[in-house]
Amino acid sequence: MTHDTRHPLLRTFLGYYRPHLALFVADTVAALGLASIDLAFPQLLRSLTRGLFTRDPATIRAALPLLALGLVVLYAARYLCRWFVTSWGHIMGVRMETQMRQDLFDAYERFSFSYFDQHNTGDLLSRVTNDLFDIAECAHHGPEWIIICTIEIVGSFIILARISWQLSLALAVATALLFAFGLWGNMRLAELFRDNRRKISQVNAQLEDSLAGARVVKSFANEAVESAKFARSNEAYRDSKVRNYMGMGRFNASVSGFTGIFYTIIVVYGGALVADGTLAAVDLATYALYVSMFLSPIMTILDFTEMFQKAKAGFERFVEVLDTPPDVADKPGAPDLRVSEGRIRFDDVHFAYEAGKGPRHADGSYGGMDVICGLSLDLKPGHTVALVGPSGGGKSTTCALLPRFYDVGSGSITIDGQDVRDVTQRSLRRAIGMVQQDVYLFDGTIGENIAYGRPGATMDEVRDAARAANIAEFVEGLPDGYDTQVGERGARLSGGQKQRIAIARVFLKNPPILILDEATSALDNESEQAVQESLAKLADGRTTLVIAHRLSTIRNADEIVTMEDGRAVERGTHDELLARGGTYARYYRMQFGA
Repeated sequence: MTHDTRHPLLRTFLGYYRPHLALFVADTVAALGLASIDLAFPQLLRSLTRGLFTRDPATIRAALPLLALGLVVLYAARYLCRWFVTSWGHIMGVRMETQMRQDLFDAYERFSFSYFDQHNTGDLLSRVTNDLFDIAECAHHGPEWIIICTIEIVGSFIILARISWQLSLALAVATALLFAFGLWGNMRLAELFRDNRRKISQVNAQLEDSLAGARVVKSFANEAVESAKFARSNEAYRDSKVRNYMGMGRFNASVSGFTGIFYTIIVVYGGALVADGTLAAVDLATYALYVSMFLSPIMTILDFTEMFQKAKAGFERFVEVLDTPPDVADKPGAPDLRVSEGRIRFDDVHFAYEAGKGPRHADGSYGGMDVICGLSLDLKPGHTVALVGPSGGGKSTTCALLPRFYDVGSGSITIDGQDVRDVTQRSLRRAIGMVQQDVYLFDGTIGENIAYGRPGATMDEVRDAARAANIAEFVEGLPDGYDTQVGERGARLSGGQKQRIAIARVFLKNPPILILDEATSALDNESEQAVQESLAKLADGRTTLVIAHRLSTIRNADEIVTMEDGRAVERGTHDELLARGGTYARYYRMQFGA
């Protein structure tokens, strides 16, 4: 996988240790102490068997209390080192994971709509959860295990070589073969781990899709269909895990086989050295004790390579997101938008979704053709322009281009003479209020959802916005008032109530420019009338761009533009377009039979 040079894997990974350098050093010191103590005990035992324990019983008994005290101090230090490594080492890993998760979320927030058109939510969630867990575990255990195991391997090998260089030479050859096999085996496991990451992302995506559409699923009684779809992705993940564990099983079994080779060398070759008088029997016993210490960190290192491959697969996916540049970005030094009048001009705008991106076309393809073709519009300050026409005509795309959810291919969009591409996205979007057909309410209270229009607003301001949106009476009549929980996506409220909360949110934001994207098309007549009154009040004095399928809602618009195939084919007031007898008049007759 090729990564942007801004984020080479190793440098990026090490960069997350920097804020925790003091803790990392302390964890390293504790790991060094732990390894040194573990290494010292067999050597101490060997020294005692050759020194103190060969003296007379009285001398041995006299020395035992001092020996016991020394061992208690030694293992108390070991206890503290193990406690620090286990607790604070993991805490360091968690802190690094938290920062990575924040960086990943911030990267998601920088992306434009086109990124989310291409990536499903389940995959994005998988990178935040599954991937980062393995990365954090590696971040903690990696340095600790490498330090401890390196000290134990090198230290024990030096001691082994001092006991018998002949046995140690044979051991070194066997160890080199073991590491070569471990490297080869882990390279083969790497693709299995990457495939496993992809499969769990698909499971998460399918789960998110089915749960988000639970009401549709139940309305069509299609639980069995969704279960079958989930089963396919779930079984694909299972098969990936099976291949994963089969590969790990072969690898671990082969590694275990190497330990038999080690002990065979010790018993056979060591026995020959004892028979030749080159090696004492007690030294062979000590050698066997140290070989156990020599092999244990080797096994740990080989186990770590498995963890490393999982973390590497996850970190590659993490860095892939960080290295994806937003396709809609502020120019360096871009100024804030300054709205003086609110005049908006679309000047010969062309736009096409890139191949494989954006909404699906009527022929089933994605992107690659113009969605907006030479569109020119002039919205005078405080005027309302309505866009009508068939689905797929480019109305919603036109509205998405104004706040730069996508960038135009050619032409320009200006607000009071300022090209929207030349100002900061934050100031541009703060100047635009949107009310859409599909209202999204966050899981929280009604008051919190209204206050989302202007974070930090007072409760009095929230109530004023609710009154302006004609929803204050309903909210204040609830037992919990503005503290009423709306449920996920506003599930506990009706469509009209959700729309008016969304309108209150925009009232609180108080933007000079307004986009109404089919804001009443999904409502019943009574709710539509209440919402329409709120929208009329909201649009008063603001430059407004409206998309409407119900033509009755835009009769009083200052200008109506009929769009087909990304082009403006008609313009005029309601009466002018009816008199012209064109596309708008045909739509009007279809809706009202007049």
